Amino acid sequence: MFGIIRPCRHRLGRELGAAWQAHLCGMCLSLRDDHGQAARLATNYDGLVVSVLAEAQADRAPERRTAGRCALRGLRRADVAIGDCARLAATVSLVLAAAKLRDHADDGDGAAGRAGVRVAARALARRWTADGAATGHDLGFDTAVLTEAVDRQVAVEAAAGPGTPLLVITEPTETATAAAFGHTALLARRPANQAPLAEAGRLFGRIAHLLDAVEDLRPPR
Repeated sequence: MFGIIRPCRHRLGRELGAAWQAHLCGMCLSLRDDHGQAARLATNYDGLVVSVLAEAQADRAPERRTAGRCALRGLRRADVAIGDCARLAATVSLVLAAAKLRDHADDGDGAAGRAGVRVAARALARRWTADGAATGHDLGFDTAVLTEAVDRQVAVEAAAGPGTPLLVITEPTETATAAAFGHTALLARRPANQAPLAEAGRLFGRIAHLLDAVEDLRPPR
């Protein structure tokens, strides 16, 4: 669920661009405030959608606060999203980042997979998973649906072969994103929106899984 969405500054315009920045910075600062500085590494564009969806359904004005200067904003201050919408996005991103970090450590990929780093990476992944579960509980969101989907994805892909239906392989990712999108309706007290948003999340998860698979496909030599 990482790296699919990208902002287009030329199309967004000033107002939507500021809103996009508010949600991105809000997620980053929510990660810091709830889980420490290191958790800000889990900030990503895709998780930002969860914050946007939750706020868009609310029947009140967007919650904002003025944040201090940040190097990633050119040392400028900015109005950032606060409240449950930003915290839910941060929670989803943290739990999924923990799963990704753990997988890299287990598979020996990247920096987390290096000898001498794996133990620390696994410990950080466990902490992020536990922290995300605690915040999710505060928001009424059971993050177990995310962690179970990630674990099931590994088993499903290992068992897949020629003739395995594509939707069997994408199901765990679809389930995870459907849960995250659907919960935004409950957070905004719009339960009637839960089913259609869960369906949108399911399809988003399918696209995300397929795009990730294409990126992982190595061209023949």
